[in-house]
Amino acid sequence: MKNGIVVSAVFLLILISIMCFSSIAGAARLKDIATVKGVRENILIGYGIIVGLKGTGDSSVDVTGQSLARLFGKLGLDVQNNAAVKSKNAAAVIVTAKLPPFARVGSQIDVIVSSIGDASSLEGGILLVTPLRAGDQNVYAVAQGSVSLGGIADGTTKNFPTVGRVISGATIEKDIDINFSTKKNFRLSLHNSDFTTAARVVALINGELGGKFANARDSGTIDVVVPFNYEGNSVELMARLENISVNVDSRAKVVLNERTGTVVMGDRVNITPVAIAHGELSIEVKSSAKDSKADRVTELKGASVSDLVRALNVLGVQPKDLTAIFQTLKQVGALQAELEIM
Repeated sequence: MKNGIVVSAVFLLILISIMCFSSIAGAARLKDIATVKGVRENILIGYGIIVGLKGTGDSSVDVTGQSLARLFGKLGLDVQNNAAVKSKNAAAVIVTAKLPPFARVGSQIDVIVSSIGDASSLEGGILLVTPLRAGDQNVYAVAQGSVSLGGIADGTTKNFPTVGRVISGATIEKDIDINFSTKKNFRLSLHNSDFTTAARVVALINGELGGKFANARDSGTIDVVVPFNYEGNSVELMARLENISVNVDSRAKVVLNERTGTVVMGDRVNITPVAIAHGELSIEVKSSAKDSKADRVTELKGASVSDLVRALNVLGVQPKDLTAIFQTLKQVGALQAELEIM
């Protein structure tokens, strides 16, 4: 029980800190809670070969052998039999990358390489020239370079030596044709849909621009018309709007991690009058001050979740017991919040 009290005390301190911080820092910049439609990353993918491995490559000749045979053919070496191309110093990999918005020809991006054969490690390998395609099947970048697996402080490699990264390993070969500066209007999408937050964003944008230029289509979508004095300068307009401070609202929610005992909640989570009995403890939540009928009952008046957790901590409840308690509170309708258990 002593260890449980210590863990609960640490948990309580973290919980109170989070709740105090959330009440102070409720406002966020518009750029942190919303994205502009069309301004996003694009996923690139390709198939490549890594060579130069120290006997840790693919032992199978099916996929890797065929790829090497085609490569040798392009280099002028005639290989009639794929089986003749067998080397554990090569490995077939899937290459992925994220093409940033407004990427331009010549820019470099990182790529991730993942083994698709039975290679035991990609350490020390070199990724050969690999075209990277988007969903439209067009090539937007070409990757090549040394594979890095990373490591930890003592110099040993990580637990996944079949996945690596090529730093600045891909060069962008095709522009994404988006002329943002000439836009007449654009659409904002909130990361977390909420009618109250959407209405606040609309009011703040219209107040900032001095007119009705923003309109909420729904709880997560806001359309903005570019004012006449910003025509041809949508970049400057967005730079002005994205730094607007918005008081973000959200549903009351409690998130429990059953494996770690972590509880995260907002500051608007409340509990209606209820009596809780769990194991050897009892807690009674009341809306007004009344004498308790049982000496072993801990009484809370008009309690919030933070009050309840504080009481549970005093009674030495271990974090794992919180899951069962909150589940029961939700089932009887006493927890006025959404409950999510991870």
